[in-house]
Amino acid sequence: MTSSAPRRTVLAAALAAAAGVAAPKAQAVDAPRETAARPVAPNSAPRRSKSLVDYHAWTTAADWRTGKHHGTGPAHGARPGIRITRPLGTVEYTDPHTQKTATWEYATWTAPVHTLGTPATEVVASWNAHTPAGTWIAVELRGTYSDGGHTPWYVMGRWTSGDGEDSIRRTSVDDQKDGRSSISTDTFAIDAPASGLRLVSYALRVTLHRTPGSGHTPTVWRLGAMGSDLPDRFEVPASTPLLVGRELRVPRYSQEIHKGQYPQYDNGGEAWCSPTSSQMIIESWGRRPTPEDLAWVNPDYADPQVCHAARHTFDYQYDGCGNWPFNAAYAATYKDLEAVVTRLSSLTDAERLIHAGIPVITSQSFLKTELDGAGYGTAGHLMTVIGFTEDGDVIAHDPAAPDDSAVRRVYRRRQFENIWLRTKRYDDKGKVKSGSGGVCYLYWPTRPTPRQRRVLRELGVR
Repeated sequence: MTSSAPRRTVLAAALAAAAGVAAPKAQAVDAPRETAARPVAPNSAPRRSKSLVDYHAWTTAADWRTGKHHGTGPAHGARPGIRITRPLGTVEYTDPHTQKTATWEYATWTAPVHTLGTPATEVVASWNAHTPAGTWIAVELRGTYSDGGHTPWYVMGRWTSGDGEDSIRRTSVDDQKDGRSSISTDTFAIDAPASGLRLVSYALRVTLHRTPGSGHTPTVWRLGAMGSDLPDRFEVPASTPLLVGRELRVPRYSQEIHKGQYPQYDNGGEAWCSPTSSQMIIESWGRRPTPEDLAWVNPDYADPQVCHAARHTFDYQYDGCGNWPFNAAYAATYKDLEAVVTRLSSLTDAERLIHAGIPVITSQSFLKTELDGAGYGTAGHLMTVIGFTEDGDVIAHDPAAPDDSAVRRVYRRRQFENIWLRTKRYDDKGKVKSGSGGVCYLYWPTRPTPRQRRVLRELGVR
């Protein structure tokens, strides 16, 4: 089983210089196309065994009514949610990154206990919310162990979309543990999975904060978590290509052209693979920052929206832009976009999403020799799967490219699938390290097509 690891290294290590691969210029930004992919086996469909992943979320008006409201109430509209209606009182919070102490009105919503279909060794929460200036939210998790014991309330993130003078600094919280489990940036993990201990259920609690008397309120539209219990494995079974020959239209952005820009956000662009990937997919859905949003960026910098994404995904405790839920939350700040962090079980799952028009942002670690054509090795890297060749190889927009034109890559299917889905790997010194186990970000419109809705539901996301 995957074991609890020290602070996650995903995106913390700088990439070696990436070898550029010739690619055509970026195409115009369109919504992903709805043309059909070519099935290799026209009448076959993948048979799905019992999933080792359990994603569950609260998103509907009925969902929000099932929880415990303390000072919160429904937020009506096309996208149901919760908001502050009558604060419970005030609380003081000293921001560890600014050392400022401020008083905030607050209210809470606690979800019903969710029993995991797969008792978990790891859990990652994610959320979609609107946080006007002077507001923020805190997301917490409390679980029940397989022996009947309980975890403390763990903070999974303190989040706001902004970082102005009237906002806190978005942050994960270190040093949370109870001797049986712990939090590594954004991930709950059982410390000793080999003991057989698992998390069998959990509750999520969200606390909404605002400046006293302001009348403003955060709105939370989606609150959920992905629990999983994956086996320790250096190699994963190879999948058979099924839905291939399709490539979605997605803009190409290089993180490397931002090297040295805004070093206060994780030393500049060479560590910005996660926000760069997020921005590519956000824009593939026709959303982008406004000129006013980008007014703070040096006008001499190309692709200023990548700088914007880095700033607004930055985790001040992790000291980087690679916090998985913070990237999903950033994507969901754009109009009518939904976003989750989950795991997929194979490239067949990714094919189904691409076939439905939904790109997939994947997290992986690998040696230079393990991914032909990349030209680098990394302790953790995000890139986007945007299509599959006729032979089933992966078409990726890899932000670790020397310039935008070199972002499009074709990677061998077997190599890509293994480095993405494995849970154990060897580093360049021969030491055993963790792999992401198929972690991905999925972003899609609030009103998906029937096909998109069906595929998401079949993959456990609603």
